[in-house]
Amino acid sequence: MLLIYTHKITPRLTYIMRHIFVNILGVKLDFTTKVEEFIKHTGPKITYTKQPLQNEFFIRSNELLFEQGINDIQLSIADWEGTPCFFTTGERSNLPYDIFAASFFLISRYEEYLPHVKDIHSRFSPKDSIAYQNGFLQKPVVDIWAYKLLEALKERFDDFEYKIKGYDFVSVLDVATSHCYANRGVARGLAGLLMDLGSLRLKRVIDRILVGLNRMKDPFDNYAELIVLHKKYNVKCNFFFQFADYSKYDKNVSTNSMKFKSLIKYVADYAPVSLAASYSSFTDLELLRKEKANLEEVINRPVNSSKMRYNRVDVPETYRNLITAEFTDDYTMGYTYELGFRAGTCTTFQFYDIPLEVKQPIKIHPFAIHDYALSKIKKDEVILRQVKKITDEVSQVNGTTIVMFSNELLGNKDDRNWMSLYAEILKEQHV
Repeated sequence: MLLIYTHKITPRLTYIMRHIFVNILGVKLDFTTKVEEFIKHTGPKITYTKQPLQNEFFIRSNELLFEQGINDIQLSIADWEGTPCFFTTGERSNLPYDIFAASFFLISRYEEYLPHVKDIHSRFSPKDSIAYQNGFLQKPVVDIWAYKLLEALKERFDDFEYKIKGYDFVSVLDVATSHCYANRGVARGLAGLLMDLGSLRLKRVIDRILVGLNRMKDPFDNYAELIVLHKKYNVKCNFFFQFADYSKYDKNVSTNSMKFKSLIKYVADYAPVSLAASYSSFTDLELLRKEKANLEEVINRPVNSSKMRYNRVDVPETYRNLITAEFTDDYTMGYTYELGFRAGTCTTFQFYDIPLEVKQPIKIHPFAIHDYALSKIKKDEVILRQVKKITDEVSQVNGTTIVMFSNELLGNKDDRNWMSLYAEILKEQHV
């Protein structure tokens, strides 16, 4: 048992310490504010405060974990043996940086509470993040810092006990548009045909007619192929279906379509099915609840995981709504158009609500790779190299790589064979 002495035990402190020691490193720990209890402890121990008590393992604390609310913080990024870090500690500290405060800053999404300009979909821009601005967005720095701490503790304490989890890879399939032409009803099908004719998109006109005549499979209907691929390479996957009414940004097949419901049931027989929440439900809690209940009725089992449309996250409101709607897991934490780690970690964590100063009961599964970010890259070999670079970073710290692809992009063969490329990515993980 690792004992941590500090002058004040706060929700922030216990939250981030448990993420680093328990979630990442598999170390059992306890906390104390009593000096005599700390001195008596015969096992490994750390002092996390302003001054060391004796000659113990000491990390000088930053004030962040003892504050409340949001304050304007000036960050100075420096290099720690090849890894960026911040919140320097001084000479007497056994670590040159307060990795607990730095990790809390990233994982709590502290910077997203600070004033910033949102994009057209009310999203925090990756270019406003310190990770992007300082060139470490593609590094799971929280996990890397944790492993640096582990090495220091192993040097200091003989037989230091820890339990490292294994590397994992998870594929998230976003199904916001289940079919390109099929199952859309007569009115929507005719309107689409007229629009394609008016825009002289003759290939789409031909494809639309062939799909309508059952002479060609709908290009987005790749579910059987995906299920086979995941089984072949033994890759964990999770299908997120949008099950919502039609709107400006929600254009999936009607929820009344029996063929659509049958498709969802079919996929649910082979893989977990979760909710891709609609754009309209972002600020509408009752609509979010309704979509969840309707999808549960189709698959006849609880729907616990969510993913927000266009990866929209407004901290803390989005997670408060998801908790109220009784979701236990969310897969929205990442950037659509940039590869990397939005929260600085490749390990699942619980959301910390800064205004309430409480750890919330919802698990955040951060994704690092989004197909839209990959689509900006022109050469296939460069895509595979970028994916490998990130998966290598994650495997070195025994984390979880989560990739996000849509059936829509995987069915698009206009610019490249995305399904073949996706298969190469899965194959690389299988090896």
